Amino acid sequence: MEKIEHAMVTTNGINMHVASVGSGPVILFLHGFPELWYSWRHQLLSLSSLGYRCVAPDLRGFGDTDAPPLAASYTVFHIVGDLVGLLDALGVDSVFLVGHDWGAIIAWYFSLFRPDRVKALVNLSVAFRPRNRSMKPVEGFRASFGDDYYICRFQEPGEIEEDFAQMDTAKIMKIFLTSRNPRPPRIPKETGFRGYPDPQPLPSWLSEEDINYFASKFNEKGFTGGLNYYRALDLSWELMAPWTGLQIKVPVKFIVGDLDITYHNPGAKEYIHNGGFKKDVPFLQEVVVMEGVAHFINQEKPEEISRHIYDFIKKF
Repeated sequence: MEKIEHAMVTTNGINMHVASVGSGPVILFLHGFPELWYSWRHQLLSLSSLGYRCVAPDLRGFGDTDAPPLAASYTVFHIVGDLVGLLDALGVDSVFLVGHDWGAIIAWYFSLFRPDRVKALVNLSVAFRPRNRSMKPVEGFRASFGDDYYICRFQEPGEIEEDFAQMDTAKIMKIFLTSRNPRPPRIPKETGFRGYPDPQPLPSWLSEEDINYFASKFNEKGFTGGLNYYRALDLSWELMAPWTGLQIKVPVKFIVGDLDITYHNPGAKEYIHNGGFKKDVPFLQEVVVMEGVAHFINQEKPEEISRHIYDFIKKF
């Protein structure tokens, strides 16, 4: 880990913390919620040893990167803008892009807006979903899963932060990272996140040191920046209207665990396997479903994920 360099880069009106290692063609790694650049620690070391420059920022609102207070500052346009500015600051024309969770969502939009900057994309956990022109995302989640669905519960500013503040941050991280329940996550208003059972003992792929690194950064920064991605969902949807129906035209490999909550959303498997995904992402070349693997796939199966990334990007 001491090989990894850390720097602050000014981009798009914010200061962004960036971890990087290695030299060669650039791979840009985008993390999810509630995560940090640190989620990619294994891939940074593995792929840099194979001749790549591996770059993993803390996205806007996370870790040591600035966190503007308003949810309206977290649309997909802001986040992609930060990343285009980062590439410009690094003097890099185009990259291999790798995303997970929210990072995967941002990677889809990056590829939609700026395919000229993407050589190829490996996305984990979250498949592309085309814009539904008739319903806002949060309304759709509420209709499908009810008011207690986690994305619906994340909407009210300050509410879930207050809930989290009554818990030990390390315990929150353990609950998120070790969950293997593929059912839609719900946070009942009466009990809040505190009502979740105590987390299981840590699996072999996660150490107390890992948990403490995540917890220390969220203790410093709070969760609001990350939660603002969910609070900006409807605003992004409104602003995305001109791109409705546009295909993503970069080469893509998609990887998901068969215990991932995203893979069990209604219609997800049908969309991924029955032609819908390929229609929206015509250069989709590979879909990999990993057995017995849950949501935090890049941390749970680090060697396999690094190999999957390398096997795909070495073609380009």
